[in-house]
Amino acid sequence: MNTCINDGRSELPIGVFDSGLGGLTVVREMRRRLPAEKIVYLGDSARVPYGTRSAATVERYSWNCTELLLEKGLKMLVVACNTASAVALPYLRDRIDIPVLGVITAGAREALSQPGVGRVGVIGTAGTVGSGAYPAEIGAIDPGVVVFQNPAPLLVPLAEEGWTDGEVPLLCAKKYLAPLVAEEIDVLLLGCTHYPLLIDPLGRALHDLGSNASVVDSATAMTADVVRALDEHALSRDAQQPGGLTCYVTDLPSSFQEMAGRFLGEPVGDVEQVDIS
Repeated sequence: MNTCINDGRSELPIGVFDSGLGGLTVVREMRRRLPAEKIVYLGDSARVPYGTRSAATVERYSWNCTELLLEKGLKMLVVACNTASAVALPYLRDRIDIPVLGVITAGAREALSQPGVGRVGVIGTAGTVGSGAYPAEIGAIDPGVVVFQNPAPLLVPLAEEGWTDGEVPLLCAKKYLAPLVAEEIDVLLLGCTHYPLLIDPLGRALHDLGSNASVVDSATAMTADVVRALDEHALSRDAQQPGGLTCYVTDLPSSFQEMAGRFLGEPVGDVEQVDIS
């Protein structure tokens, strides 16, 4: 059960986890909107991507991440991984007594806020697409909107490795988007927090394929959900006090600092490697 009474928890950090570095796009927006909040981020970079794993494995990995973050003392948990949000959110909410937020609802609501939307295209990992979470959430909000999906698994390693422009990501984008463009979508929903780093080739691919669809990612909407939840549970930190960011990863590739800086939009600072297996 998710019941939360502020018994001094407002000074505690918000925990955020993702299967890799993609969740830092959510953290980036959170830091812009909520500069007073302390944030603890965990990227499970040793086991990325989650999108090719079974539901049971995603639940186990998500719980591993949650346990480590809970050790730091949290007032809220943000599941920045679309696959984990689609598969493991109820599992996590049943086991901890702080607010647990996921990106699926946020992304669906943001897509439906676009003017004249009637046909939504979703790209994501195989796990996210296979879960049917986005069509279910969009249908619950507006049953009249038609949703088309296509998995785009290669975009995650491209983003992780920094291959965010040039012919390779453009060719991948065109391959993944062509079936959605054929359905005459009005909105393209990026169902993975890694994908904003590929916004240029994705936008160019839409243009080259003859589509005028708008592109939506869930980072901004996710942050709006965090703001609402902080207010609802009276957990906001004093805006006069500076916040901060602490980062943990389960593996440190040689180019981690450069990659993390691209996702976060600023130098990431010191990062601690942890073992949660």
